[in-house]
Amino acid sequence: MTETVLQKYKGQLLLTGLVATVLGVAVVMLGFHFWDDIKANVLLYTLVKIVCIVGPLMGAVAYLTFAERKIIGYMQVRIGPNRVGPRGWLQPIADALKLLMKEIVVPTNANRFLFVVAPMLSIAPALAAWAVLPFTDTLVLANIDASLLYVLALTSVGVYGVIIAGWASNSKYAFLGAMRSAAQIVSYEIAMGFALVGVLIAGGSLNLVDIVEAQQGSFLHWFWLPLFPLFLVYFISGVAETNRAPFDVSEGESEIVAGFHVEYSGMAFAVFFLAEYANMILIAALAALMFLGGWLSPFQGILSDQFLSSSGILGTVFGNGVHWLFAKMSVMLLLFLWFRATFPRYRYDQIMRLGWKVFIPITIVWLVVEGAAVILDIGPWFD
Repeated sequence: MTETVLQKYKGQLLLTGLVATVLGVAVVMLGFHFWDDIKANVLLYTLVKIVCIVGPLMGAVAYLTFAERKIIGYMQVRIGPNRVGPRGWLQPIADALKLLMKEIVVPTNANRFLFVVAPMLSIAPALAAWAVLPFTDTLVLANIDASLLYVLALTSVGVYGVIIAGWASNSKYAFLGAMRSAAQIVSYEIAMGFALVGVLIAGGSLNLVDIVEAQQGSFLHWFWLPLFPLFLVYFISGVAETNRAPFDVSEGESEIVAGFHVEYSGMAFAVFFLAEYANMILIAALAALMFLGGWLSPFQGILSDQFLSSSGILGTVFGNGVHWLFAKMSVMLLLFLWFRATFPRYRYDQIMRLGWKVFIPITIVWLVVEGAAVILDIGPWFD
C-alpha cells in the first residue's frame, strides 16, 4: 500500500520536497545574514535554538524506528524494510505519510477534548526535558542550577497522558491498559528517582553540566564504576518506564488488545509512537550524561591533555566533544533494541516484583554505601 501511495503521488511529493528544500535554504541563508540581530533578540534566539534541538530530535525518532526494524531483522536473519527508497531509507517518511492520511476516529461518548490532549501530554515532557540537557559544557539551551530536578519533574508528567488516554477513550480495554501502564511507570520511577539521588551525591550538584564535569579524569572516573548498581537500575527502569520489551505488558497481553492507545488512529496514534521513541532517546541521553561522562572523551588520562585539546583533526576526534555524547547514546539505544529481540515478555506480577522488591531495596542499600564512601573521602570519586 505504501509503495502504491508513493507512486500515485510521486510528482506532488517531489514538488513538495523541492519547495521545502528551497524554503529551508532560504531561511538558513537569511538566518546567517541577520545572525547578529537574531542573537540580540533573546526570544528569537531561543526559538532558533529550540528548532535546532527539536528538528534533529524528530528526525532521530523517525530513523530510530527504521534502525530498530533493520537491526532486529539482522539479528533474526531477515532483511528488514528495503522497498521504499535506496536500501529502505525512505521507509520512515512513507510511514509518516500513511499516518497523516489516515482518519482520526474518536469513539462514541469519548471525551473529545481529553482524547486529543492525551497524546500531547505524552510527547511534551519528552521534548521539554531537552531544554536543560547539555551537549557540551557551553552548548545547552538553559543551563539552570536545578536541571536534574527539572528533568525528574517533567518525566513524571508523562504518566498523565497514559491515564487520560485510557480514560477518555470510553473503552474498558484502553482503561485497563492505562491502569497497568501507569502502575508500571510509577513503580519504576521511584527506583529511577533513587538512582538520581546517587548521582546527585556523587556529583555534588543538581546541575547536569557540573555532574558531567565531576567525572573528569578518565573513563574510570565516570560514575558508572562507583554507581554501577544504580546505573543498571536506572537503565532497566528506563526500559520499563518507556513500556519497551520485555516490559511491554501494557500493550502485549491479549486481553487488553493494544493497551491504552487501542482506540487511537492516524496522527493521534503516531504521536504516542513518537513519544515512546523520544523517551528512549531521552533515557539514553540522561544515562550517558550521568553515568558515562557525557561529552567527555574516553581517552582522557590515556592520551596527553595537550594532544586532546589540540585544534587538529586528531585532537578534535579524540578530545572532548558532542560526538562522544552521541556515540554513548547510540550504544544505549542499541541495548534498547537488543533487549526487544532477545528477552521474552515478563508477566505483570514479575514486573511489579522486580520494581518494588528488587530495585528499590538495591538503590537504598547502595545510597547508604555511597554515603559512607563520601564521609570516608574514598577517591577518586568521593574525595
